[in-house]
Amino acid sequence: MDTPLTVITERVDDIPLLLAQLQRMDVQPLLDDYFPTHGNWQGLSLGHVVIVWLSHILSQADHRLNPVQAWVERHQETLQQGLQQPVRALDLSDDRLESVLRYLSDDAQWALFEPALNQRQIQVYDLHPKRLRLDSTSVSGDWTVNESGLFQYGHSKDHRPDLPQLKLMLATLDPLGLPIATEIVSGQRADDPLYIPAIGQVRQTLSQSGLLYVGDSKMASLATRCFLQATGDYYLCPLGGTQLKAEAMQAYLDPVEQGAVELQEIHYDYADGHTALIARGYEQTQTRTGEWDGHTWTWSERQLVVYSLAYAQSAQQAFQARLEHAQTA
Repeated sequence: MDTPLTVITERVDDIPLLLAQLQRMDVQPLLDDYFPTHGNWQGLSLGHVVIVWLSHILSQADHRLNPVQAWVERHQETLQQGLQQPVRALDLSDDRLESVLRYLSDDAQWALFEPALNQRQIQVYDLHPKRLRLDSTSVSGDWTVNESGLFQYGHSKDHRPDLPQLKLMLATLDPLGLPIATEIVSGQRADDPLYIPAIGQVRQTLSQSGLLYVGDSKMASLATRCFLQATGDYYLCPLGGTQLKAEAMQAYLDPVEQGAVELQEIHYDYADGHTALIARGYEQTQTRTGEWDGHTWTWSERQLVVYSLAYAQSAQQAFQARLEHAQTA
C-alpha cells in the first residue's frame, strides 16, 4: 500500500535562528536549574517555555501574553523541530506564561541566574572585558500607584510628571553592548545611588578589577568615584553642576583666557575617510579625598577641560533663538 503523504505548511521566518541562538546561550538549562518548578508542572519545562516565548517576542515585536498560544499553533511543527520535542499550544497559554512570570519574579534566584548567564556568554564568545557603560532610564505608563509598587511618581525624564514610572539601571560591555547587569527600582528613586549596586553586580559576573566604567554626570558623585578608586577600577564621566560649581569652572577657564596653558586639538576620523577638528582642551590633575568602607581614600584624578565645537555651536544657536524670542515678545 502507498503511504499517504502529509504536507504541513508553515511560515518558518526567523524562528529557527532565534531558537538556535537562545539554545547556544544555554538560556533553557540555566533557567531550569535556577527556577525549579512544582512537581505537578507538565509539558515543556519552564526553560523551554521561556525560549519559545522569547522567540515570539523577538520575532513578532510583541510582548503581550494573549497572542502567544495562537502563534505557537501556527508554528507548531517548526517549534517541535527546533526544540526536538513535542510542543503543545497549551504549553504557552496565558495561565502558563503568568506562572512563568511568577517564578522569574524571585529576586534572590534572579540575582544568581543573571551572573551565571552572563558568565556563560563571556566564555562562549571568548570576550575580554575592558570597558563598561552604565546608564539609567525611566519608563512611564498609565498605572495605578500603590505604596509598595514599582511605579511611583518621580522626576520624569520624559517630561511627564503626571505619569508614574519605574527606573532601569543597565550596565553593558563596550563596544559590544552586551548587558551585564540590570536593576529595576521604583520610580521615585534618585539615579546617583544606583551606580554602586550595578557595579557590584558587574563584579559578581566578571570577577575582575581594573575595568573602566563610563557613565553620565550622575555617576560622577564623589561617593561613586571614591568607591571605584578604592576597589581598583577606573571611571570616565563628566562633572555636572553638582560636582563642579561655577566658581570652580571659572578657575579652570582662567588659565585659558590668560594664555597660561597650551590647548591640544582633538581630531576625529570619520567613516568616509575625512578628518575634522572637533574639540580643543587641556588636561590637569586634582587631588581627591573621599570616604568608603570606613576608610579615607586620597587619589589623583585626571581632569580633561574640553571645548567641543559642535556643543558650542549648538549652545550659541539656542541662545540666539532665545534672544530673538525675547526681543519679539
